Amino acid sequence: MKSPAPPHSDRSDQSLSAPNREALLANWPESQDLWVFGYASLIWRPEFEVLERHITKVQGWHRALKMWSRVNRGTPECPGLVFALLSGGSCQGMVFRTPAHQVKQTVEKLWFREMPNSVYIPRWLQCPTPNGPVNALAFTLPRNSPSYTGELSPSQYRQIFQQAHGRFGTTLDYALETLNTLKQHGIHDKALAALLEHAKD
Repeated sequence: MKSPAPPHSDRSDQSLSAPNREALLANWPESQDLWVFGYASLIWRPEFEVLERHITKVQGWHRALKMWSRVNRGTPECPGLVFALLSGGSCQGMVFRTPAHQVKQTVEKLWFREMPNSVYIPRWLQCPTPNGPVNALAFTLPRNSPSYTGELSPSQYRQIFQQAHGRFGTTLDYALETLNTLKQHGIHDKALAALLEHAKD
């Protein structure tokens, strides 16, 4: 089995091997901390122990409100939306370092939260930090996934913002919370701000 990506790396490719949870945990060195990249709710609700965090920017991927949510932020009858990390462009977010002795618990929590239906593809993405680049675990979405919305019209976004509500609240609240948290950290997502203008119509 392939060993986990090292915490610091000089590699220039931005999508390292996709980790399998069982293989990742079976091969993880006991003394190695884990880095996790957050681009939406993980920034404002990480739910794991954090030793340090840094604003960072990954290349080759971008944040997009283009993933259907039929439980957390919507229902099967009125699907909502959550963010996905799609290929292309770049994405400013936050990278978190979690302690080595908590890696098993952190990975289990992340898979329970992000992978209940195995929709995302976990990847190692290279994230710059003040102390050099690190390889961080991130959850990406392929465009051939049935959960990918494709292009939505302004009227579709408007309807979703007005109506979609799931077990964790509305799509609108989720999007606003993400936008406001990004702003607090000095990250300005113009695309998201423009989408939320549809909620005002």
